[in-house]
Amino acid sequence: MTGAATDTAASGPVLAADGAPLKRSLRRALRAQKLRALMLIAPLLVFVLVTFIAPIADMLFRSVENQIVSDTLPRTAREIRDYDPDSGEMPSDRVLAAFTYDLVAAAERKQHTRLGSRLNYEYSGISSLFRKTGRRVDDFGESYLDQFVAVDPAWEEPATWVALMADPDWTASYRAWSAARDAAKAAGEPFALAQPLFALRDGVGEVLPETASAYAEFARIVQVEDDDDPAAEEPWAPVYLALYRDLLHIGPGAVARLGPEAEAMLDAAHDAVEDFAPVDLSGLYLKADRDWADPGVWGTIRAFSPAYTPGYFLNAVDLRLTADGIAAQPEDRQIYIMLFERTLFMSLAIMGSCVLLGYPIAYLLSNLPLRTSNLLMILVLLPFWTSLLVRTSAWKVLLQQQGVINDILVWLGIVSNSGRLILINNQTGTIIAMTHILLPFMILPLYSVMKTIPPSYVRAAKSLGATNWTAFWRVYFPQSVPGIGAGCILVFILAIGYYITPELVGGTSGTFISNRIAYHISSSLNWGLAAALGAILLGVVLILYWAYDKLVGIDNVSLG
Repeated sequence: MTGAATDTAASGPVLAADGAPLKRSLRRALRAQKLRALMLIAPLLVFVLVTFIAPIADMLFRSVENQIVSDTLPRTAREIRDYDPDSGEMPSDRVLAAFTYDLVAAAERKQHTRLGSRLNYEYSGISSLFRKTGRRVDDFGESYLDQFVAVDPAWEEPATWVALMADPDWTASYRAWSAARDAAKAAGEPFALAQPLFALRDGVGEVLPETASAYAEFARIVQVEDDDDPAAEEPWAPVYLALYRDLLHIGPGAVARLGPEAEAMLDAAHDAVEDFAPVDLSGLYLKADRDWADPGVWGTIRAFSPAYTPGYFLNAVDLRLTADGIAAQPEDRQIYIMLFERTLFMSLAIMGSCVLLGYPIAYLLSNLPLRTSNLLMILVLLPFWTSLLVRTSAWKVLLQQQGVINDILVWLGIVSNSGRLILINNQTGTIIAMTHILLPFMILPLYSVMKTIPPSYVRAAKSLGATNWTAFWRVYFPQSVPGIGAGCILVFILAIGYYITPELVGGTSGTFISNRIAYHISSSLNWGLAAALGAILLGVVLILYWAYDKLVGIDNVSLG
């Protein structure tokens, strides 16, 4: 009996001091330990997410985001899909009517110029088209306005349109809101109640689809942008264009569902529209600007109507998205591949220069007495205490043709006064200035690694018969490779993203791709192209990092 109880106790779970199973207690303790560790690194994690991950994610999104076209021209984006630029003609009246409704709304919101600027990146001249036509588009349809008023003067009354289009519940809510606002204003009291946004009545969107859409946008812009009452504002002329187009295609008896009063007005208008003098929409656009006849303009609008586009990335590699597909940029605009190649070449040249200059300095510092090496290390770090702009400006003084370096070379007789070297505003000036600026980033990793190499290894090699060169190359140098790797990575990554120094001393032949990115961010405001260039540059760096890891091994990189 006692043996059976002992076997049962031995086969049961092992308990902790509090009586709980030991395995559960260990899991709880491990979970609490991980939670404490997470809480300790949480501030750093949040900082990295906010300052590093989020900007990169935003950059990647901006490089493909194109919602300004579809948001500003929603009707046009739907209707223009079937347009064929190869036809050599302007789009159909259906597309032009949709574009008219979109453009008049965009002009009222002051968004048409931003849209024109966006499309102008892809097709030169579109910006002026949108700007000029935006000032005239609210008159497109005035002929129909006059003809509807001739049928019934009530068509000119804002109250007629509200009665025809507005939801009765919205009308009651808006009147109550307006009365409350007026009362608060008269009493001098603050009024923060949001106004009810215009709503269409049931069925009007099915009976008069274009008119309902155009008038609803008009009413909401009047409310939100102008802070006015839609019942006190006459609709835009393009709303009458929409009404004309709807009544031409309306079926018999379709208006009966809108009520007897609306039915009577619409029936009379429906009978009259067949005798209206039609307006040539394409003629109105050509009168505003002859360039609307260019199929490339409409093809560009069609190509960039989706919410996301590869156009920025194509531009970043000297291609472009056209109505017919992907095509090469004109030769005078093919600059980005050349800039990427120049950036990589010069970054590698700067990295090589830093290795050649930094390795002997680091070797000297690591083998001198501590007091002397510390004093010399201050000289290495001294540039960090001086502004980057000041250091770069100093190189402009030193490198110019009438500068200090050329003066010394002429004085020494190395060059003639008429043959002074051109060291500024070219690749040479950029490499010299950036090598000086980035040299400490090569020296410090090398120095920290070399300090850990025991001098006895070299002495042992010499005692076994090795020459000074053999002892250095076979014993000392391999142990310093991790420092070379760390310095190369630091210098290359810093160099590939520099733009201040190349901008000041590089001229036209010594600038980097980063200078073009800065230009698009601060001057041309083409943030999408800047984001695409930045994303490609990031991808290139990651590929080179991967290749370095495969060839050298990232484990061989050390900061000491």
